[in-house]
Amino acid sequence: MLETLAEMFSYTFLVRAVVVGLLVALCAALLGVSLVLKRYSMIGDGLSHVAFGALAVATVLHAAPLAIAMPVVLLAAFLLLRISENSKIKGDAAIALISTSALAIGVIAISVTTGMNTDVYNYLFGSILAMSGTDVVLSIVLASVVLALFVLCYNKIYAVTFDETFARATGVRTGLWNMLIAALTAVTIVLGMRMMGALLISSLIIFPALTSMRLCKRFKTVTLCSAAVSVICFCVGVLVSYLAATPTGASVVAANIVAFALFWTLGVLKGRFGKSHRVDKGDG
Repeated sequence: MLETLAEMFSYTFLVRAVVVGLLVALCAALLGVSLVLKRYSMIGDGLSHVAFGALAVATVLHAAPLAIAMPVVLLAAFLLLRISENSKIKGDAAIALISTSALAIGVIAISVTTGMNTDVYNYLFGSILAMSGTDVVLSIVLASVVLALFVLCYNKIYAVTFDETFARATGVRTGLWNMLIAALTAVTIVLGMRMMGALLISSLIIFPALTSMRLCKRFKTVTLCSAAVSVICFCVGVLVSYLAATPTGASVVAANIVAFALFWTLGVLKGRFGKSHRVDKGDG
């Protein structure tokens, strides 16, 4: 096993992928707990489709992919929140509206110019070879910012996650903190999409949170467990991908599926299945 790991890390592209992937997996897991509890977990899927549209347009214009995708996805995240909060179009409908529109624009832009080339395929399904040196540096910086903001703003995020009405009544600017969560999610989606692909990146947000909720019930323990599960599943997925020559994104998702099944089984054995798996407020 040690020889295999040494061989893996002798490849520069694998080192890049593991470094960025671990940071993205950690960010996605931490944010995923709040998104799942707020019943907004599909925001990841919606924003990934927006990111695909932006990356497709960037490819057509021969522009830097991250430079185009990041502001577009951030704008989409804020727009999604505003539509959901201030109009008759709510939640999943708002996500579907924005995501399908962006996806259609991206497909049209590609079809009339470059066609379905390798870059576009990588954006859809991910590629461990997609990370350049510049992408890695930018990804590390942005992921570090996401993690730092989550830790510093943990109490506020906790407050708006469980009881937004009460938090607003106590003077918390819930709109601002919801936008922060959406912005951090948008950044995480763009960073992870190059490796996981637009069709699979939302799994990093949804699976770890749902998996940890099978056994944990307090917000803090769910968050910590979710982070651990996400990091371990990513490492296992990359290892399986290397050994079996399978797609990295799909391998990571498969590892998350196994983890979910294991936690679910443990929940059954502990007699928790059939009872409420609702996460308690506990101690934030």
